[in-house]
Amino acid sequence: MSIFHYAAYFVFFGSLFAQNTQPNIIVLFADDQRADTIGAHGNSYIRTPNLDKLAAEGVSFRRNFCAGSFSGAVCVASRAMLMTGRHWKQIKTKSPGGDWSDLPLLPSYLKDKAGYNTFIVGKWHNGLATLRSAFSDGASVYMGGMCDHTDFLVLDYAKGKLSEKRKAKEFSSTEFANAAINYIEQAKTDKPFFLYVAFTAPHDPRNPPEKYREIYYKNRVPLPKNFKAEHPFENAPMSNQGRDEGLAPWPRTKAMISDQLCEYYGLITHLDEQVGRIVKAVKESVHADNTIIIYTADHGLAMGSHGLLGKQNIYEQSMSSPMIISGKGIPQGEANFSYTYIHDLYATICAFAGIELPQGVTSQSLVPLINGDKPQIRDSIFLPFQDNQRAVSDGKWKLHIYPKINHTFLFDIENDPDEMRDLSQSNPEKVEQLRKLMETWRTEVGDSDPLQVANPEPKQATYSNSKRVLDAWQPKWIRDKYFEGRQRSNHGRKK
Repeated sequence: MSIFHYAAYFVFFGSLFAQNTQPNIIVLFADDQRADTIGAHGNSYIRTPNLDKLAAEGVSFRRNFCAGSFSGAVCVASRAMLMTGRHWKQIKTKSPGGDWSDLPLLPSYLKDKAGYNTFIVGKWHNGLATLRSAFSDGASVYMGGMCDHTDFLVLDYAKGKLSEKRKAKEFSSTEFANAAINYIEQAKTDKPFFLYVAFTAPHDPRNPPEKYREIYYKNRVPLPKNFKAEHPFENAPMSNQGRDEGLAPWPRTKAMISDQLCEYYGLITHLDEQVGRIVKAVKESVHADNTIIIYTADHGLAMGSHGLLGKQNIYEQSMSSPMIISGKGIPQGEANFSYTYIHDLYATICAFAGIELPQGVTSQSLVPLINGDKPQIRDSIFLPFQDNQRAVSDGKWKLHIYPKINHTFLFDIENDPDEMRDLSQSNPEKVEQLRKLMETWRTEVGDSDPLQVANPEPKQATYSNSKRVLDAWQPKWIRDKYFEGRQRSNHGRKK
């Protein structure tokens, strides 16, 4: 770590270290939450009073991104990057998607280097070996990628030993909030703690408690500005994104997207209430004056933007997610527009704890942004998705490249944040400029996948010819509504 970084966090958190205390750190990690689904961040249609308050009490990072993915299950890659502090192209281990337990993982590193107690609640989608390597204790842990929020199995975890699976007692967000609150209320003050709470909301199935979706059925939110019935070309192989894209029939109808948005927003509003309960528990506990709360999500979600539903794409709404940091020593009500990655939290949390970064970690600390020493930590961002999509943005322009079909987009992202007007044909010099920027990024992270192929695949989309597979997690009312080949009304009656 540089002298600058040491100076930054020692000055900024001087009051904590003067008391010979390190802050407790709570990471609240949502699943599939778009960056534009928080009221305080400009969405006047969604109800998120607790996240709004958290933003008012802390710093919001408004250009926060997941750094792409090696998998159609983008959450796996995002969590791997968070826990290792490395871009997915830099996770050189047994298997980047399955087992990176041999790397210094954030929780275990905090424990070994700074004496933190570490505790996990909620979703863990990265395998048992990494769970054992990362945490020593946990409660209501869900080992999997998704679940029916009303019917799922969890386990508890103590000193490396797993309990038998048991049925969760509450709706997922409530179950996880209860476990987190119980830990906060019982945690002692002899050691700092790192509490990681990974929610499964607002990931599908989009089945919030009925009253929460009714809120939005009665007060409809507008469709995304970039709504389309179908994506105009094959942006990624259906084998990699078919499950998410198959959650509703093609072509997308305005009625169907409207209903799914109501259900999605309902999950977020319910989640917001649980976040409020956790924050309240912290403020009423002995840890109130020595805790930093971080709220973020693993990535975003299309939800009808560009004719897509999932996150297996490099558009803004799918790769960006909210990030808010609040608590002891954090300025209030500020927003930063530097490009940040979710895995920058690794370096940031290490800075909060006052420990150096382990060798090989490429995460960058957000502390210079928090204390106002720097306006940005990077002036561009690179978003690689598997070997079939690449994007780079300098804040003004954004270039998309689809190597498998030799297709290119250029957007004026500053004036066209919804990525609706391709300007590649009229701005060849900008395309070339951003290609060079992309090559710089590719060299830095070790991306050697080709950007074009000799025999490109057909561009035309095949979504409407793809078989929709009903997975086991969808409750009956969602199966009846979206998987019978015709749209139903809000209460299940056929239109």
